[in-house]
Amino acid sequence: MEDTVGAKRKTRVLLVDDSPLALVLLKRMVASAPDLEVVGAAKDGREALELIPGANPDVVCTDLHMPVMDGLELTREIMRDFPRPILVVSASVSEGNRNVFELIEAGAVDVLPKPKGGGEEEFAAQAGDLIGKIRILSGVRVFRRRKKGAEKPKTAPPLEARFPKKPGRFQIVAMGGSTGGPQAFQLILSRFPAGFNLPIVCVQHIGEFFADGLREWLGSVCDLRVEIAKEGAEPTAGVVYFPPGGADLVFDEAGKFKYLYDTPINGHRPSIDLTFGSVAKRFGSGAIGVLLTGMGRDGAEGMREIADAGGMTIAQDEATSIVFGMPKSAVELGAVQSVLPLEEIAPAIMRAVAQNGGTPG
Repeated sequence: MEDTVGAKRKTRVLLVDDSPLALVLLKRMVASAPDLEVVGAAKDGREALELIPGANPDVVCTDLHMPVMDGLELTREIMRDFPRPILVVSASVSEGNRNVFELIEAGAVDVLPKPKGGGEEEFAAQAGDLIGKIRILSGVRVFRRRKKGAEKPKTAPPLEARFPKKPGRFQIVAMGGSTGGPQAFQLILSRFPAGFNLPIVCVQHIGEFFADGLREWLGSVCDLRVEIAKEGAEPTAGVVYFPPGGADLVFDEAGKFKYLYDTPINGHRPSIDLTFGSVAKRFGSGAIGVLLTGMGRDGAEGMREIADAGGMTIAQDEATSIVFGMPKSAVELGAVQSVLPLEEIAPAIMRAVAQNGGTPG
């Protein structure tokens, strides 16, 4: 089942937190936006579930740790019975708590550190972050989740898609994502066998305090080793690499990892464009670029650089993207060779590698 949220009326927001002070602060922040309205406030997940049918919120903002019913169980219940976008607003986000990713796995769309208030400027900045996230989530699509049963097979059936032959075997896979990216990375990476014979470099728009938590969570749900790339090291086949928190990840002339701490590109660090461009320059036609769900245009120019260098490019399709902004931008640039549903991306990569002189595992 799929929900879409209209943009002609105010976005209805339900707040869930066991702290009365936190609820007051969140209400003030949401109320400062003319296009948002708080339609309910709950002190725990059970109370939130009772409010949802009547309040009919477009977006639910929930804490993680609460009595009676915590944020994880609430997310599971909402995505099973009342699917709609969920934003995790929790101090656990600031701490890089891996438990937050369990909510993302259950269906939450994004995470945000719990606002602390403070002075006027600090309040305005935190309110801006919260309001911005809610506005993005109000326009995303979500899908009903069933309770965990049989997991999807990690190796999907063969696809009929045809990919152009490249001279020589592929050397690296580069993937980028933003809103909805962690869920997309989880599904794709869990499809690769431990013996996959290419390194995979991933860039996700995420707070710098959260890089380790993302790495640990993904490492626990897939067969590949997931690491934070080490500066000066060469990428190793069968390993998934993420940039460290607060840095961009590129390659030097020798093909070794290099960190950059320059001004964020278009507001993003890590920048997908920067990593993709470096991959195109260093690996040329040996690169496979994959652009996943996300708001904005980051990664589109980098995808064009990979395509222009003779590499292979894949974009996630609109139907399976939480936000189609980044893949759409790459498609509009003419940088994408194949637009595929999320579940078909990993099998397509493995087939292309096998057809071009390598084996996927």
